[in-house]
Amino acid sequence: MLLVLGRWVSHAFIPRVSTCFPALLPRTILRNFNKIKFIVHIHSAVSVNAVSPNRATMPERRPFVRLPTDVFPVNYGLCLKPDLIDFTFEGKLEAAVEVTQPTNQIVMNCADIDIITASFVPEGGEEVNATGFNYQNEDEKAVVSFVAAEQKQTIDFVGELNDKMKGFYRSKYASPSGEVRYAAVTQFEATDARRAFPCWDEPAIKATFDITLIVPKERVALSNMNVIDRKPYPEDAGLVEVKFATTPIMSTYLVAFVIGEYDFVEGQSSDGVLVRVYTPLGKAEQGKFALEVAIKTLPFYKDYFNVPYPLPKIDLIAIADFAAGAMENWGLVTYRETALLIDPKNSCSSSRQWVALVVGHELAHQWFGNLVTMEWWTHLWLNEGFASWIEYLCVDHCFPEYDIWTQFVSADYTRALELDALDNSHPIEVNVGHPSEVDEIFDAISYSKGASVIRMLHDYIGDQDFRKGMNAYLLKFQHKNASTEDLWDCLGQASGKPIAEVMSSWTQQMGFPIIVVDQEQQGDDRIIKLSQKKFCASGPHTGDWMVPVSICTSDDPSHACHKVLLDGTDATITLNNVRPDQWVKINPGTVGFYRLQYSTSMLESLLPGVRDLSLPPVDRLGLQNDLFSLSRAGMISTVDVLRLMEAFINEPNYTVWSDLSCNLGVLSSLLSNTDFHEEIQEFIRDLFTPVGLSLGWDSKPGEGHLEALLRGLVLGKLGKAGHKATLEEARLRFKEHVEGRQVLSADLRSPVYLTVLKHGDSATLDTMLKLHKQADMQEEKNRIERVLGAISAPDLIQKVLIFALSDDVRPQDTVSVIGGVAEGSKQGRKAAWKFVKDNWEELHNRYQGGFLISRLIKLSVDGFANEKMAAEVKSFFESHQAPAAERTVQQCCENILLNAAWLKRDTDDIHQYLLQRKGPPTV
Repeated sequence: MLLVLGRWVSHAFIPRVSTCFPALLPRTILRNFNKIKFIVHIHSAVSVNAVSPNRATMPERRPFVRLPTDVFPVNYGLCLKPDLIDFTFEGKLEAAVEVTQPTNQIVMNCADIDIITASFVPEGGEEVNATGFNYQNEDEKAVVSFVAAEQKQTIDFVGELNDKMKGFYRSKYASPSGEVRYAAVTQFEATDARRAFPCWDEPAIKATFDITLIVPKERVALSNMNVIDRKPYPEDAGLVEVKFATTPIMSTYLVAFVIGEYDFVEGQSSDGVLVRVYTPLGKAEQGKFALEVAIKTLPFYKDYFNVPYPLPKIDLIAIADFAAGAMENWGLVTYRETALLIDPKNSCSSSRQWVALVVGHELAHQWFGNLVTMEWWTHLWLNEGFASWIEYLCVDHCFPEYDIWTQFVSADYTRALELDALDNSHPIEVNVGHPSEVDEIFDAISYSKGASVIRMLHDYIGDQDFRKGMNAYLLKFQHKNASTEDLWDCLGQASGKPIAEVMSSWTQQMGFPIIVVDQEQQGDDRIIKLSQKKFCASGPHTGDWMVPVSICTSDDPSHACHKVLLDGTDATITLNNVRPDQWVKINPGTVGFYRLQYSTSMLESLLPGVRDLSLPPVDRLGLQNDLFSLSRAGMISTVDVLRLMEAFINEPNYTVWSDLSCNLGVLSSLLSNTDFHEEIQEFIRDLFTPVGLSLGWDSKPGEGHLEALLRGLVLGKLGKAGHKATLEEARLRFKEHVEGRQVLSADLRSPVYLTVLKHGDSATLDTMLKLHKQADMQEEKNRIERVLGAISAPDLIQKVLIFALSDDVRPQDTVSVIGGVAEGSKQGRKAAWKFVKDNWEELHNRYQGGFLISRLIKLSVDGFANEKMAAEVKSFFESHQAPAAERTVQQCCENILLNAAWLKRDTDDIHQYLLQRKGPPTV
């Protein structure tokens, strides 16, 4: 599953009235059968009680026991009949099970569905009803008991097509004529298959699935496997019965089914796999780019892993209401529309890149996660960290012009460092028990830090041995489950290196090191002194990692001249034949997952490499990002970072500018709490003006993907900062766009929309909302939603917040609208937080404790910078239930206190520097 983390958690429990059968009768025994049919009848329409919005204290971790192992499934025969009008479903489950030891009951997972009857059938025997069953609502389990030894079990239960974007749910969409309709879709990861049918809903309990769907005859019905039969349903002429082929053995969270109206485009990979991309009706053209990516990606992964894709087909489908970015269901991958659909005329370059990455991510899971699955959620990072790394390898193969590995450093590596520097971070491997804890680890540690340490490991091992080890791992554990240690064993055997020893220091403890570097010249040799400590956002602490360290010199900046494994607190390294005029750089390529603090002389020797671009882009980015983090931690002055930033005035690289822009955005937000916010805007205008003038507004012959991204970034930054010429041109182009005289190119829409809104009035906002209503493409709607919060007037800010909860905004996108308001201005931040508090019950009920609630909290409060607000946020969530976001709340309170300390420590020095500096003239 790919989250929209900024690129990004737990399901709260839903107490409900449950129907319990009579108390269990005296103990009787089920004995060892090789195969037993377990039949379930599913009805629907369950009423769900609202969760109380108040709670006295932050929730404690609940005790949890995994399912018993005395009975486990071999095959699920599942038939479902959804009602797309009443939002209910009926179904029947026949499960072949094996009994490993005598028992008189079967314990399964079950949530938000009411069981009506249950029976048990031994092979060749008579069907016998269960004596009773009851619900363990807190643990989302149902216990079914029996009287005699050789029986058959039948269960009737009631569920609903909910509107919570999890389990078996309804997704609203508009037909080409504008009529509102609904699709029935699934999202089962992590623990929501149990909301569609009673099951053993744990990743290690694998089985095969035979799925049948009874659906309206004009609807498309899809599942993990190919259709093997489609025939009229005898009880209703308006329905058809669609039967799918048997799946491979797989975990319940990977099961999927979709019923709705879709067009598709199709193709075949070079190794014979049928690939289809399903789109909304009338938009098949928008599936062609994803199809192209998928057809390239499947053979790439087959060759890289040396293991073929095991299914005959793979479908990629765009879902209207979808909480995550995408979900890797085996053979039926579901996506947000914006993560799959590309309009050749109206999609921007960043959207194309996003679709390529998401397709690469989800298809990687078909091997790493689906074929071999983590044994328990503790090892979630194996799935998500690996897929988040190899998606970049795949996109680099398909689109080398994207320079995607440099972008990885800005998009994943630095974000992981930022989160993992907090005292309230967590190790990559987290002990997970109760289902309410699972989604909380779908965060930047599992995804981005996981990807970053795998990237470091790949560099340490080398590609050949890494691929050899991956092949051994996939072959050994295919159709099975594995743990982190299993992967380390395979990679260690392939490389002959102490992988388990090295990597356990990165996955089992929180945080990462800062390596302090000094040097001394001795004749023709350079002596490098390294020492490590734990880097924390509040300052360094003691700590040790086994750190693969690479070193390069100005003779060959792109390649390491020396590699060493730092396995203690410090080390001294001698570099032979390094002249006094040569610079030395640690961590070339910014591959090692650590911060660097150079001595003054070493840092000064590297600065010319920033100005003359002899230092590679990814290293220029890493140097600046390290210093920015050191300033926030109070280890250096922020003024030193501002001086360094001015050395980037001739920078040509998009990703370097992107990281600079992000860090300046953080600083601008911080200084919005002072009376000299305009001075930092002037600094931004001075820094970005030369590159803005060089790029201009219109693309030039020979320009490519990265130039388009850079132009949008720079113009947006200048426009938001109030650069006069940029504002005037943006207003002119916006007017022509609205009037239909000159439609804005897709790459210019975000910066133009942002600029005119930031400096706009009520008429501007009304025009933008009108464009939103007229937009036929979700990408354009999202583009507008993300920038609405830039508006400045308090009454208009309130109008945007009210719009966020309206029917005009899809449920998953409300979070980005509110977040945009919070990030737009100091006034917006206060208004957004008040809005979240005032509407907490509705927001929490809408997302039911999923990861979107964590993201909403983070976006709403992370920018505050005083101790009073930290106390207010803490107090609010002590009295309002947010169990899935407990760690997020703690992280936000920590960030607010860090911001307050930073502001108090450096405000005066920053102000004096901004007053004294003399930048180039603004245009």
